[in-house]
Amino acid sequence: DLESDLQRCQQLSVTVLTDHQDLSNTELKTILNSTAPQQYRIRAKLRTYKPQKLYQSVKLHCSKCNSLQEVQSGDDLDLILQDSAVTAPNPELHNTSWYDSVMWTTQDQKQRKITIHFVKHDEMVQQPEDTLVMIEGGTLKEIWKLTKRFKCVIPMRSTEDDLELLDLSAPFLLQGNIKYYGCKQCSTPKPIKSLSSIAAEQRPSWEPTEIAQVLGIQPLQYVFIMKFTLVDGTGTLNAYLLDH
Repeated sequence: DLESDLQRCQQLSVTVLTDHQDLSNTELKTILNSTAPQQYRIRAKLRTYKPQKLYQSVKLHCSKCNSLQEVQSGDDLDLILQDSAVTAPNPELHNTSWYDSVMWTTQDQKQRKITIHFVKHDEMVQQPEDTLVMIEGGTLKEIWKLTKRFKCVIPMRSTEDDLELLDLSAPFLLQGNIKYYGCKQCSTPKPIKSLSSIAAEQRPSWEPTEIAQVLGIQPLQYVFIMKFTLVDGTGTLNAYLLDH
């Protein structure tokens, strides 16, 4: 795997880091004194790499404001969902022209109230694999169960007047085993009823990019970032790897 490959690189006396055989080797000292952008071929030792754990290399990146943020742990997300469940679902917002609603109370000590809204198309709920569902009061475990059966799941809460997305610290959408996040700085969340425009399409696809657009969300992309410190006896160079 990559982590063991990196450790092997550290053990080697010299590592060839690029494959431009047509270029002669350039000392790091020369590169450090040059103006970018240039293309070089180097021979150097890998002194260190960060982060040490590969899962820490995955971040969330906003292409609009160029900000980076950490990917949330499951425990952190569970806390956000628990906080949102403090507000009980509003029955007056159930069963509208574009979604059907089901509410029940859990049998555990907390007796949480959970509501699932099934978005309709042509006044009918689609097959589960084509259906978007919205959930109020669910735990992360319960939401993951829904993603195994339905195409998309949106966690939300109700107010006196409308359904709304949770704080953008939480994903605005879950699909399969992927959590989709939005940028807090660049998003201007719109009312949930904006989704009815997709439900009215001839063949609603419920693609994450389209959902983000109608909800006023600037989506964050998962990126892989690492920092390598290289040495060759003439200087020290920090090299950064970033890819989607």
